[in-house]
Amino acid sequence: MTMAAVMETPVAMATASRIARVDVISDFSAAEAIWRSLETSEQLSTPYQRFDFQSAWQTHIGVQEGLKPFIIIAYDAAHQPLMLLPLAVSRENGMRVAGYLGGKHVTFNMPLFRRDFAAQATKADIDALLRRIQKHTETVDVLALVRQPKSWIGIDNPLALLPSQASTNDCPVLNMVPGEAPTDRISNSFRKRLKTKEGKYRNLAGYRYMHAKTEAEVKRVLDAFFAIKPLRMAEQNLPNVFAEPGVEAFIHQACTTPRADGYTIDIHALACDEEVIAMFAGVADDNRFSMMFNTYTMSENAKYSPGLILMRTIIDAYAERGVTSLDLGIGGDDYKRMFCKDDEPIFDSFVPLTTRGKLGAMGLSSFAHAKRIVKQTPALLQMAQMLRHAFQR
Repeated sequence: MTMAAVMETPVAMATASRIARVDVISDFSAAEAIWRSLETSEQLSTPYQRFDFQSAWQTHIGVQEGLKPFIIIAYDAAHQPLMLLPLAVSRENGMRVAGYLGGKHVTFNMPLFRRDFAAQATKADIDALLRRIQKHTETVDVLALVRQPKSWIGIDNPLALLPSQASTNDCPVLNMVPGEAPTDRISNSFRKRLKTKEGKYRNLAGYRYMHAKTEAEVKRVLDAFFAIKPLRMAEQNLPNVFAEPGVEAFIHQACTTPRADGYTIDIHALACDEEVIAMFAGVADDNRFSMMFNTYTMSENAKYSPGLILMRTIIDAYAERGVTSLDLGIGGDDYKRMFCKDDEPIFDSFVPLTTRGKLGAMGLSSFAHAKRIVKQTPALLQMAQMLRHAFQR
């Protein structure tokens, strides 16, 4: 096994870089102004790293998990921010490990960059970043930077210059070309099948698609979600992760925090007067919709593939807005492959900052690599699932 994602502990050396200073902040409010300036469409970031998303997550979940924010801001010689790296510190096996905020609720992790810096960043810039972080991190041993996209809206992720390895899971993605015919996104035959299925719902009173735009609409869909999802997960012998401490409060806050064209987490649903038939929730910006969680009714209305009908409707709605890509989250579930034919390249990097951290970085890298082998090997995955179910009984 290669340790491709582990690098040597950074050492001080004179190298030309635009990074002149690095601050490490543990207070969200102190970082807010710079954070919001870097999350605009003129700069480079994913919607998962918005201030409102990350602060809500830390307030309701990170605090419960004992995580301390470790927000890294790099500046140029003119004291202008170049990037913000939103991390939090946890203790693992006696070491302090800094990883991205958002945990398993985030599909993609990436710093927020000033766009011109991201487009021109060099290895010297990343080396300088690590050296300057070290000066602030006497007690942080490892940076565990996981689920990072290799590029975003056509710009290479500067952190891809670090040693890396493929992430545990792939992420199916649908790439869309502005102005293309709807049948180029979803085949005509598939559309016809879904149209026939949707015909079964047309006679339901109040049947409609909705992008929840009011708090009342959000509340209706979330009430249905938190009632239905535990039942769906129990059907699959899966633990109810949405019952974990702070998760429901985080979702409620993020789904009701407004932004220019929706909420921090957007909700889409098929509904009728009687019930919510299916729902998807995710984050969006001008270029990408990324699904986070979903469910569908337990009633007889589940028979006609409401989740697939809703997904087709969401794809068409975002395509009409000029969005160029859409993903359904980590994992290769069959329904995702019906829509998403490509994979988003995502990678992990484990960076030791201290001598003690070298061993920890190697351990984290090895564990992640082993998990990927299990996920990519059907026989091993089946065995792991059987063991998980056995321990849950």
